[in-house]
Amino acid sequence: MAWYKLALQPDGDVWLVTSPDFEEVVSFGKTQEEACRNGRNAIEEAIAARIADGEDIPFPMKETDGKGRFVEVPMMVYLKSAIYMLMREKGWTRADLQRALGWSHREQIDRLFRLDHQTKLDAIEDAFKALGVTLTIDTPFSHAA
Repeated sequence: MAWYKLALQPDGDVWLVTSPDFEEVVSFGKTQEEACRNGRNAIEEAIAARIADGEDIPFPMKETDGKGRFVEVPMMVYLKSAIYMLMREKGWTRADLQRALGWSHREQIDRLFRLDHQTKLDAIEDAFKALGVTLTIDTPFSHAA
């Protein structure tokens, strides 16, 4: 659903991985597969750091062109990143979102932006509604047999 590019190159007996979307992402792996896994983890850490620092998150690709290496970020990371970027686009602070949601505890809002927290889908949906955005899912749903 949300893809970022990776660049791999051999570096001695390991593979160096970077991402053109995140200049701060540099990792490695003993194999190309391990380097890609580590690259995805580094991208998630970069997203978390950008949220913490109040910086923009690069827009992910919705699909790949099949040329090069790509990693897909987990759905929860994508959704939390989208809430964060929508909030920034509106010029809202976390306090503004908290008021719009009618939530009484600041920790509830903070959890929306912690990528390691398994936020309930209801809270994610509520945040999108509070931001005036309809959350849509474009997944095939087969007919009953």
